Amino acid sequence: MMTVRDAMTRSVVTVPLIAPLREVARLLMDNRISGVPVVDVDGTVLGVVSEADLLVKEQGPGAIQHRPLARFLGESKESRARLVKLGAITAHEAMTSPAVTISSGRPIHEAAAMMTARRINRLPVVDDGRLVGIISRADLVRAYVRSDDQLAETIRQDVILRILWLDPDQFSVVVKDGEASISGHVERRSTAEMIEHSVTMVPGVVDVHASVSWSTDDRKFEPTHSDAVFPFSPR
Repeated sequence: MMTVRDAMTRSVVTVPLIAPLREVARLLMDNRISGVPVVDVDGTVLGVVSEADLLVKEQGPGAIQHRPLARFLGESKESRARLVKLGAITAHEAMTSPAVTISSGRPIHEAAAMMTARRINRLPVVDDGRLVGIISRADLVRAYVRSDDQLAETIRQDVILRILWLDPDQFSVVVKDGEASISGHVERRSTAEMIEHSVTMVPGVVDVHASVSWSTDDRKFEPTHSDAVFPFSPR
């Protein structure tokens, strides 16, 4: 299964807490990126300065929406953060913190889900507390745009061999227009089901047709027939 490590960019543009905001803006423009992690001397990610953070300062106080009765109840947490950004002159003052991060070993579909849920365009990749890369929406798009031959090889090597510890030579794997067809035989029904589930999680695979037979029904379903499958049929 493809992980964040396979899709991330390892060379990351970063800035320290004290970086002037003007310098941060220039880095974003020069590198054609929409955000930059803010790190300390040990490489720990403290936050992220994005184009959105810079736009808050550019738009001014009029762009901040105050909640009703703010005079009496106080500003919302979001409004207070945006007010701080208005006067920002350093990365520390402008950044969004804490940063939303992901580890390099996570499946890339988790990165996609996090970006969608948080409405962000990039995730710093952190292992053992240190920044090791960054993954963006563009990286995810590139990960999904792979040839049928590349997808078939990913299924054989990443799913069948590395995840399930099975011999890829014991299976027939064919991918056409992103639709994967896989057939073969395994000892247990649960393994057969796991093969189909794992293949559906491969980025770029749009559909899976699995015909994997099994010898032993370890699911303990009743009744157990030699030809009862979903969607597998033992031989």
